[in-house]
Amino acid sequence: MFDDQYFMQMAFKEALCAYEEDEVPIGAVIVANNRIIGKGHNQTEALDDVTAHAEIIAISSASQALGAKYLENCTLYVTLEPCVMCAGALFWVKISKVVFGAHDPKFGSSRFGNLYHPKTKIVGGIMADDCADLIRDFFQKKRK
Repeated sequence: MFDDQYFMQMAFKEALCAYEEDEVPIGAVIVANNRIIGKGHNQTEALDDVTAHAEIIAISSASQALGAKYLENCTLYVTLEPCVMCAGALFWVKISKVVFGAHDPKFGSSRFGNLYHPKTKIVGGIMADDCADLIRDFFQKKRK
């Protein structure tokens, strides 16, 4: 049986892929029955698509894996608190649980109240320092 730490490490690996591709380093995995059924990392630059966030790509991947549009009984692990757009998508897929790494005080959905489905559980702060450090490092390198 794997725990939140393990699956956040898998999401962090996705964030590292984004980093290597010169994308904002955010990664996500979706888990059902202790198995990863969807994963993604930011691809907004590669796809020329502002909606190509890690969560959206992971949702599409998981929905295809399940052959279903709802992700009830699934957990999303993402390295940064979801934005409003992603929280809205997570509302519509009825995800059971969202576990994120670093809080996003500027663009995080929690600034706007609870945007998730009423049954969705939210857990924040798993590997928060590692996740925040990766994003901070990415933007520091961009500014140089």
